[in-house]
Amino acid sequence: MESIKVIAPGELWVETLPTPQPAAGEVRVKVSYAGICGSDLHIYHGSHPFVKYPRIIGHEFAGVIDAVGEGVSTDKIGQRVSVDPVVSCGHCYPCSIGRSNICHHLQVVGVHREGGFSEFCCVPEQLAYAVAENIDAQSAAMVEPFSIAANMLNRTGASARDVALVYGAGPIGLTVVQVLKGVYGVKQLIVVDRLDSRLQGALENGADKVINNSEVDLVSWLQEQQIAPTLVIDAACHPSIFAQATEIAAPAGRIGLMGFPAETSSVVQRFLNAKELTVFASRLNNKLFPTVIDWMASGKIQPHRLISHCFDFHAIQQALNLFETNPMACCKVLLRFSEE
Repeated sequence: MESIKVIAPGELWVETLPTPQPAAGEVRVKVSYAGICGSDLHIYHGSHPFVKYPRIIGHEFAGVIDAVGEGVSTDKIGQRVSVDPVVSCGHCYPCSIGRSNICHHLQVVGVHREGGFSEFCCVPEQLAYAVAENIDAQSAAMVEPFSIAANMLNRTGASARDVALVYGAGPIGLTVVQVLKGVYGVKQLIVVDRLDSRLQGALENGADKVINNSEVDLVSWLQEQQIAPTLVIDAACHPSIFAQATEIAAPAGRIGLMGFPAETSSVVQRFLNAKELTVFASRLNNKLFPTVIDWMASGKIQPHRLISHCFDFHAIQQALNLFETNPMACCKVLLRFSEE
């Protein structure tokens, strides 16, 4: 098989490797499509905090089960699946309270173990979720990024009553936008970004109002409009956003933080206490693939609105370069490994 492997920071190759055999309790997935994520770039550049090299990267992928290990029913063979990359132990404290996505022994496919940028990938059976017949192969590869939004909005308790503000209209920010509108039906949704092309994408995906905060002072604008967001989601992950979010949030508001910025955020505790704000962090997803698959099957979310480019996997360098250097031209970039 051929796989995309990062040997060391800055060194990436398409390698021919032996096709893996599924161990007991595992299935082998013949990968159809996989999505490029910002964390894949961090691994490539050596700035990811958890990866060990060399590594076959890729954690957003889908395909067809073509082999099973001992203890797995052969009825699984031929099943179309999307793969949850979160591997947990099931026994530690977080797992015992139903938060396996922050397992003490957490492994992530494509980070701690070999990933889905490969013609074949073996994963635990329980992580390969069957997708509905009306979900096409490209959409199936989009379940994982939507699960990130699902986890964040589940933790923050989004509801139709919310006036929501989302910082960042990149791929993850737009999944949040789609879920806030298509699933929760929030009363009002404002999206903030510095790129007009991305703000246009936010409008196309359900935003009611967009603000370019390189041109408009967001705090002043909200005050003039007498808007106080009850739910603020930081999908841009800039250290200045957390402090501003505490300033603009309504009393009893909630703030959701996504991503892993290394820089320090300076927050005035007075805003937190005076308004009794609640801050939620979110990592990966907590067994939410079935939920997202149901959303897709019922048409509540539209993954194809986010897919801007698709490359054959041999063109990985071209795909990475586009994703990294031209955010105005692309949103979600997929790699094609096979046709179902």
